[in-house]
Amino acid sequence: MKYYIIAGEASGDLHGSNLIKELKKLDAGANVRCWGGDMMQAAGATLVKHYKELAFMGFAEVLLNMRTILKNIRFCKTDIQAYKPDVLVFIDYPGFNLRIAEWAKPLGYKTAFYISPQIWAWKENRIHSIKKHIDKMMVILPFEKAFYAKWNYEVDYVGHPLVEVVEQFMRLHPLANKTGQVQRTVAILPGSRKQEILKKLPIMLRVTAHYPELRFVVAKAPSLEESFYAPLLSNYSNVHTVENKTYALLSEADAAMVTSGTATLETALFKVPEVICYKGSPISYAIAKRLIKIKFIGLVNLVMSREVVKELIQHELTEKNLQEELDTLLHDQDKIARMKNDYEALWNLLRQGGHASANAAAIIYKMIA
Repeated sequence: MKYYIIAGEASGDLHGSNLIKELKKLDAGANVRCWGGDMMQAAGATLVKHYKELAFMGFAEVLLNMRTILKNIRFCKTDIQAYKPDVLVFIDYPGFNLRIAEWAKPLGYKTAFYISPQIWAWKENRIHSIKKHIDKMMVILPFEKAFYAKWNYEVDYVGHPLVEVVEQFMRLHPLANKTGQVQRTVAILPGSRKQEILKKLPIMLRVTAHYPELRFVVAKAPSLEESFYAPLLSNYSNVHTVENKTYALLSEADAAMVTSGTATLETALFKVPEVICYKGSPISYAIAKRLIKIKFIGLVNLVMSREVVKELIQHELTEKNLQEELDTLLHDQDKIARMKNDYEALWNLLRQGGHASANAAAIIYKMIA
């Protein structure tokens, strides 16, 4: 069978690669063409476009790059028609993927969406397009099934894919958190896009000057060149970097400063006390504040329906506030214990769905087998 998979971000590349591996277990002759990254390519897919060419964050940034986005959409449609896949599989990345689905479904293509767009946060009216153009929707957060049910749209809860990824790492590296590191370590996860890193990383780095006794480690995005990070890091002697070793870093970290997104959930699954940091362009933030309906931005807090992890958003993300929160994460033993207990409850909740990639592959394969 022929599968055409579209992922537009680093996390989508990770989950897409595991999905491809599971599809190949079910379909020995699986032929996969994809938009994604190095991991999907390594899993056996033919890579059409790398996600680093596609990642535009925020309303203002999308508008500034609209010509490129429209060009990519046109190219994608042409490539799909030439390939003639048995099924189109969309992984998150809703702005792009829903446009392709709206075009593809009337032409007779089968469509599957793995990792639902977060329409429960904003743009809830996208439900109408999803109901019309998506044959199978697979969700990864427990509350999403109930959300879609109120719209009379049946979805499949497949579990969260990060659970199996973290479990696998821990099986392969059982002593990763016992490295004998004497100096306490604070992980800095500033994101994968240049725009978000430039907004948040300088604030995170200024905080490191207050802790000369600590070791800070920045997890670099593999899609960004060293020359991008060098000027930002040059004045901080106690700040180190790693690339493609985020899980190894989290397995030994005592605390973490994390940009909102998938990384907040990964940090929680490694049971690292964390603070969530978000700061966007003033225009993008002003628009988002009027449109987004959720109480929290961190996935940990959203899944648990309460504040487990402190969120420092926009004007609250200051050097002073971040330093105060980091002090708490390093020294307040009661808060650390409560947070880790909440992390354990989170882990158990996300584990209930089973292995997401295997479940999703089975659903997709059944659609076309």
